[in-house]
Amino acid sequence: MVKHPYVRAYLAGIAVPTVLLLVAISGYTVLRYVFNVPVPMERIIVFPMAAVPNLWGLWNVIYVARFARRNVPLGLFGSLLPLLLGPIGYGISRLLDFSIPSLIFHLLPLGIPAALIIYYLAWKHLVGFLNRELDLA
Repeated sequence: MVKHPYVRAYLAGIAVPTVLLLVAISGYTVLRYVFNVPVPMERIIVFPMAAVPNLWGLWNVIYVARFARRNVPLGLFGSLLPLLLGPIGYGISRLLDFSIPSLIFHLLPLGIPAALIIYYLAWKHLVGFLNRELDLA
């Protein structure tokens, strides 16, 4: 595995969102089926479960291949990912005719900076730790 830096970069990238999505989906399942919270996300939940970890992995491969040697901060590079994931997620919700509550659109000016900060910290500390453990950065 030492000779395959891009495979290691991909695996380091998918580790963080996979664990976080497992926790989030478990919480959603408990809320939906134990406490009967009426939020039917079953049609759209496939996007975060399939695309998000893969995009994190590919994003980390791009970072290792192109930007790690140029001293681009990993946290800064990772914080750009929500700017790609957000429009893709919105487009998929529109294609699946999933209604988004108007409250979400009102909170969007606060949500975008919050997502950028959360992604910055996750990439800097969590993915950065995994990259260092796998001798990628």
